[in-house]
Amino acid sequence: MKSVSLKSALTTAIKAARAAGQVMHANWHKPKHVNSAEAHDIKLELDVQCQALIEKILAAAFPQIPVLGEEGSTGDVNAEYRWVIDPIDGTVNYFYGMPHACVSIALQVQSPKSKVQSLASHESVVGVIYDPFTDEIWTTTKGQPTRLNGKIVRVSNRSRIEDAVIAMGFSKSQDNLDKSMPHLLRLARRAKKIRIMGSAALELVYVASGRLDAYVERTINLWDVAAGMLLLENAGGEFYSLPAPGGKMRMCADNGKLRKKMQIGSLLK
Repeated sequence: MKSVSLKSALTTAIKAARAAGQVMHANWHKPKHVNSAEAHDIKLELDVQCQALIEKILAAAFPQIPVLGEEGSTGDVNAEYRWVIDPIDGTVNYFYGMPHACVSIALQVQSPKSKVQSLASHESVVGVIYDPFTDEIWTTTKGQPTRLNGKIVRVSNRSRIEDAVIAMGFSKSQDNLDKSMPHLLRLARRAKKIRIMGSAALELVYVASGRLDAYVERTINLWDVAAGMLLLENAGGEFYSLPAPGGKMRMCADNGKLRKKMQIGSLLK
């Protein structure tokens, strides 16, 4: 496949994110059809509808690029280029009427450093996250600064845990709870504040914007972080990750000054 223009891809991703966000906002206070409900998660028909809308807009401009999405994939997701999308990140928040959810879209390219084809063999080169409730859109491309509504943002300079606001998240398996709770209690005593907010993509761009200083999640999916990791790194932050079972990952996002001081090595194992 010939090289893709990152500028054009960014423009298209912004268009798709805003369109899906408009659907989210228009349906915010309306009854929502639940496709499936688990003990700690909800899947909405709107998730599917928003992903279909995003796919339509992306395919109109880039018909050759497959999609890896939370609501399903199209084409060969190990191709040279792929879109990685989460149509509604923070679905449970959204379903319960809390305005903390977003659209996340990344374009990834096969990494020249990778010798094998896998879900981890690509790097993000375009990142867009749109919060339709605040009308805030974070955008970036590889090698360029992260922008919030067009203005460059940077991570915070806070280097003391005692001054830091740290977000945490964890899936509700017994193993994750056993590993996470001691760190949550320890950091809650040390940090300025702990926040559990329910949208990985927004937590990442909040770190990128200096609103949060760090964000830790023991088990996360690629579509939750594909855009946010690039937005964070291009704002001067660090995205540290390790592989986890089932194609997931363990991660710590911070301003580049806190991860080691947080002493979370055992949490990420």
